[in-house]
Amino acid sequence: MHLNIFTVLIFTLFAEGHSLKCYQCRGPLGQCVSKEMTCPSGDAVCASQITVESIGAASTSIQMKTCTQPKECFNGSINYGITRSALTMKCCNTDLCNSRDVSDTSSNTPNGKQCYYCENDSCFNKLNCLGSEDHCIEVKANSESTSETLKGCASKTLCDAVSQIPQYGGYSCCQGNLCNSAKSITQNLLILLSWPFISYIMFH
Repeated sequence: MHLNIFTVLIFTLFAEGHSLKCYQCRGPLGQCVSKEMTCPSGDAVCASQITVESIGAASTSIQMKTCTQPKECFNGSINYGITRSALTMKCCNTDLCNSRDVSDTSSNTPNGKQCYYCENDSCFNKLNCLGSEDHCIEVKANSESTSETLKGCASKTLCDAVSQIPQYGGYSCCQGNLCNSAKSITQNLLILLSWPFISYIMFH
């Protein structure tokens, strides 16, 4: 009996000793105060990221650190024309390895691709995609009283990542210039209301 208890105790201590520990925080650039956390999953990694939210010429940078899954570690951006969100993320797999802040490495340089975006009741405005935005995206956001369509440019990595989140309901990504017109969208994936889904990935 005592041997069994001892064996269970050793196993528990061993498991706890090998649970990955990461820093966790969320806040504006330079104000992300970190604390330690133990990852709930054995295959987790530590992540450090910066998200740059742009509305017109104004931008805000948000830092995050936490545990996440390897498949949820990516860089990319989504661009709705008036608003754009760009994520730079680095992951590692040793205790407290995400101590360093990451710098924004997203590009604002046009890459030659174009997608439609919505503005002033028209969703056939042409948008020049930037950086790694190599896909077009269309989002249909429905509520009890309104229905809204969003269109723009997105990175392939973002399209792939969102397809892993079952809580969202119907967005479409496609590849090719101006492929997100009403007639050309054929994929029914998941709904992406705006960039805050990144927060869902990082903190759930």
